[in-house]
Amino acid sequence: MGAESVRALSAADGIEVVAQIDVGDALGLITDSDAEVALDFTQPDAALDNVRWCIENGVHVVVGTSGFDDATIDEVRALLGDDPATGVLVVPNFSVGAVLMMRFAAVAGPFFESVEVIEMHHPDKIDAPSGTATRTAEMIAAAREAAGSAAVPDSTTTDPDGARGARVAGISVHSVRARGFVASQEVLLGGVGETLSIRHDSHDRASFMPGVVAAVRAVGERPGVTVGLDAILSL
Repeated sequence: MGAESVRALSAADGIEVVAQIDVGDALGLITDSDAEVALDFTQPDAALDNVRWCIENGVHVVVGTSGFDDATIDEVRALLGDDPATGVLVVPNFSVGAVLMMRFAAVAGPFFESVEVIEMHHPDKIDAPSGTATRTAEMIAAAREAAGSAAVPDSTTTDPDGARGARVAGISVHSVRARGFVASQEVLLGGVGETLSIRHDSHDRASFMPGVVAAVRAVGERPGVTVGLDAILSL
């Protein structure tokens, strides 16, 4: 994602890539190059420290690394303070199609008794469930709560091997890791006599690049923490 993003940002009008930082490089390269925005595609155990450094040095940052849960985002808000001048944009998925898929799933969630999320990625991905799946489940759960929906029914009492998947905000989330996938997700919704499937597939990392460029352009105009591309796309 980092290399692909460098190519996309270098080709974008009005954007100049002034530094590329890899493992072992000093973060001071960011300020030494007078960068205004940093894009983080690292690892969950490093991303928060990178964000903290950017905030302390007044550099806007776009986070594409998974692992930013509610507690981590609250910590970022605390770092920014009550009157933030720096923007932090946390993006679970940069694909416009994936963002729309998540929004469609949240709209549909309250209309169905059952809902589950299945996410499919390549086996080199180190975290599960994906940030996209977590965000999707949270959006569906929030929409169902606002609508007064009952809890998703599930009579399972014995599941020693975790076949029912993880539970995120009361929604079952299943992770598949298999060669051939880049990033796919399907939301299954069920009611009496019918089911609805909402699915999105990214076949190439190029699908994420319009969102990366849009996020880098927008983050400087959004002080504080913003989660997701929804606001950038006016959804």
